[in-house]
Amino acid sequence: MAPTSRHCFLLIGVLGIFALDRVTKGHKNGTLIFTKDNTIRKCSCSADIRDCDYSLANLLCSCKTVLHFAAEPASYSGHLTIWFTDTAVLGRLLNFTRVRDLKLSLCSSNALPAQYLAICGLKRLRINAEAKHPFPEQSLLIQSTGDRDSKEKPVSLHRDWQTCMYISFLDMALFNRDSSLKAYSVKNITSIANDFPDFSYFKTFTRPSNESYVVTVIY
Repeated sequence: MAPTSRHCFLLIGVLGIFALDRVTKGHKNGTLIFTKDNTIRKCSCSADIRDCDYSLANLLCSCKTVLHFAAEPASYSGHLTIWFTDTAVLGRLLNFTRVRDLKLSLCSSNALPAQYLAICGLKRLRINAEAKHPFPEQSLLIQSTGDRDSKEKPVSLHRDWQTCMYISFLDMALFNRDSSLKAYSVKNITSIANDFPDFSYFKTFTRPSNESYVVTVIY
């Protein structure tokens, strides 16, 4: 083989290794949870998987079947993706969960009820309802008062993460609409039952003395 050809193959190999390394580093491991054939599968994925492609997820991710979810709400420090078909199962997987970076993908064309789910510490939300509406994925960044006032009043993220002082109420009916994802936040909420009577059935959160909530409604 001529020297030029050997150099070309060597260059291609080096570029391929470099590209693979960039792709691997560009995707941090994330958690994917989905239901299929009446089972719940929990996966660790090093790259984004096309929404609702169950076969691809089982092939490329490290997945295991989960028989029972813990009674206590779960916590996810990294990115969490959930593929769902109905709010009943999604409520079991997500309600009162602590997660900062969340993506929800609707893998069904069925209409969803106007039901609220509560999420702790949510900072970024992405939704995809391609199975119902062929529209691009929507993304929403939630700017808490802790972010805006960080220079004036330092915020203990660990404390807020544990006590759930930042609560997002997600209206599942938003998957039925074609409108853009919206949200509004209200700070200094000392009683969700009094200030948000529609959410009075969320009584799980206990408020430490001299503390208040920041409530975000996503619709």
